[in-house]
Amino acid sequence: MKYTVVWTKSAEADLVRIWTESADRTAVTTAGNEIDARLRRDPAEAGESRESSRRTLLIKPLGVDFVVRAEDQLVAVIAVWTWV
Repeated sequence: MKYTVVWTKSAEADLVRIWTESADRTAVTTAGNEIDARLRRDPAEAGESRESSRRTLLIKPLGVDFVVRAEDQLVAVIAVWTWV
């Protein structure tokens, strides 16, 4: 079962900023694509659980916080940051 992955406006804006400021834009793009792929495939097993219903996934050079809404088959990426 595939999930739909959406990024909040603030997370998307942060990703654009990270990509723009990065010395290795290819690595940022690759990590973003891998994050999307893993979250589409099996978000309940991706990353580690955090408080409430949040989960965190780290794929260098990015880290993301996300929430899974299984009943809607939806994943919302709510934060992104640089992780090295």
